[in-house]
Amino acid sequence: MAGWSFSASAQATPEALWAALKQGGHVLLLRHTETVPGIGDPPGFRLDDCTTQRNLSVAGRAQARAWGKALADNGIQTSGVFASVWCRCVDTAVLAFGKADTWPALNSHFETGSGDIQAQQVRGGIPARMKPGKTLILVTHQVNITALTGRTPAMGEAVVFRVVASTDKSQPPKLDVVGMLKLT
Repeated sequence: MAGWSFSASAQATPEALWAALKQGGHVLLLRHTETVPGIGDPPGFRLDDCTTQRNLSVAGRAQARAWGKALADNGIQTSGVFASVWCRCVDTAVLAFGKADTWPALNSHFETGSGDIQAQQVRGGIPARMKPGKTLILVTHQVNITALTGRTPAMGEAVVFRVVASTDKSQPPKLDVVGMLKLT
């Protein structure tokens, strides 16, 4: 994460995190929900064929729906829902929020080693995707979340942060991590 700046506030309570999301101006960076057992994808997987990938389990599908219900129950308005093109991320987003636009910068870099480049693309692309008073939803993979925030969420867990513009325009914005949120 050379050249990156992020800070971490003390872990906020779940209530404070929901209040921050309701206020808007925050990002909910969600790791895809529970999958069938495994690490990564099977050899020879293809992004254009979900049957070749590691996909959501029955529990993961229910967990995704629970995220959608939780955001609705807490009155969270979104400025957009973006997901990695991997089926487990798109499925999480669609089951939770009813829609998803794919954003290749959110794709897993587990095997490519392009984490810093993709983190730069995400960080640079967030401001244009945000709207005042609304929360941006991003659904991606653990390696991407760790590269972006320094946090390591479990499947179905989210990092809540806000983007703080740098006073030095030549520097990228800073991510202020508010906390991690997991449904119970």
